[in-house]
Amino acid sequence: MIHHLSGQFTELTPTYMVVECGGVGYMVHISLHTSSALAGQVEGKVLIHAVYREDAQLLFGFSESTERSLFVMLTSVSGVGAQTARMILSGLGPAELVEVISRGDVAALKGVKGIGAKTAQRILVDLQDKMGKDPAFVTSSGSAQPRLGQNEFAGADNTKRSDALGALCNLGFDRKRVETVLDQLAAEGVDTVEEFVRAALKRL
Repeated sequence: MIHHLSGQFTELTPTYMVVECGGVGYMVHISLHTSSALAGQVEGKVLIHAVYREDAQLLFGFSESTERSLFVMLTSVSGVGAQTARMILSGLGPAELVEVISRGDVAALKGVKGIGAKTAQRILVDLQDKMGKDPAFVTSSGSAQPRLGQNEFAGADNTKRSDALGALCNLGFDRKRVETVLDQLAAEGVDTVEEFVRAALKRL
């Protein structure tokens, strides 16, 4: 099992990155939280959780251990796959997700694409129990976590919109619908890739 990768970040987008180690480039799927936390870095270490399926071998990367632990916990819940777990962490972020789970906020989880009322309730019940037994989460909700919108990707406004469009399409949303929502957000003054994607996730 791969624990982490250390090397050069040859690509970094809102949904994936490429880490070059010893001449080999590893494609790693990431959340908006990790993308934001690593923005501007050209090399470093990324924590890894590997998902092996009959048709694919996927690597999911995280900038910090709390997010990886939450990802693993989420994927242990019936009906929650790796891509859905990544989408939850992109829409809420680790610190916010811990708060949502702590207060039993079903509505917040239902706001994530693909999460219905029953799945949201299962997530809350399963994760409240697991987090209650894990000392690592006792102070997680009060710790300083990188928040979406703090780090911008360099480039003109159209580049930010294009990056957001690509990220949302990679997450499985319809391109035309995404373009409409991004146009609305741009008119409202949204200015960063992270803000575009996070706000769009609540409308799509």
